[in-house]
Amino acid sequence: MKGIIGTISGDVIGSSREFRPIKRKDFGLFNEYSTFTDDTVMTLAIASWLVKDKSSLDVLISEVKKFGLKYPNAGYGGMFRRWLNQDSPESYGSWANGSAMRVSPCAWVAGSLDEAQQLAEMSAVITHDHPEGIKGALATCDAVYLARTGASKEEIKEHVESNYHYDLSRSVDDIRPDYKFDVSCKGSVPESIICFLEARDFEDTIRNAVSLGGDADTQAAIAGGIASAYWDVPSEISERTLERLDNNLLEVYLQFVEKYEK
Repeated sequence: MKGIIGTISGDVIGSSREFRPIKRKDFGLFNEYSTFTDDTVMTLAIASWLVKDKSSLDVLISEVKKFGLKYPNAGYGGMFRRWLNQDSPESYGSWANGSAMRVSPCAWVAGSLDEAQQLAEMSAVITHDHPEGIKGALATCDAVYLARTGASKEEIKEHVESNYHYDLSRSVDDIRPDYKFDVSCKGSVPESIICFLEARDFEDTIRNAVSLGGDADTQAAIAGGIASAYWDVPSEISERTLERLDNNLLEVYLQFVEKYEK
């Protein structure tokens, strides 16, 4: 199974390690603390927007607000929580990785790289209109789109490096020893992409991302979203992920799959 399930699985697997960081790859994928967080909620808010009307900024804002308010304890940052509670919310210049964590559905809807970039920028600017926030969403979406349409890892690496000037030359082993929790796009998106580039398969991607000991759920969601456009997500992982969604989120996920991933 390919698709946005990779983003959701990464979030659920990484959720138990967000505040209990580890620096190794040999961990159980699921445990009693494994749950969906804001990464999944916002990814499915974007998915719902794309199902309803991908051309409408008003629908986008409405869906993000609706999902955010329905799941108020999903783990949002303070500025985003304030945004959710405004009648006419305005972007607040965020450079954080929330723009990248939620963008993967845009790559599955787009019929071209240009369209993927347009949708990705729309999905970001309602909150993350700082250049680094937009850049993180674009780089992530491009990687997912290219993986989905048959590009090689080297082609994806070269595209991201040349267009977004991220340093993807490091290895996971280089990054891990001194890496710390970092919610910025600049300090977490390149590392997440490297976790995919260095991996053998989907599961190895997620293990790489969590083992950095950083923003585990978000980095696993970003890396997982790219990996699940390149490889299939094993059925055991997808099934154990989806059983952790409530009926509302599961319904939105299935609607998106039916419209865009089949």
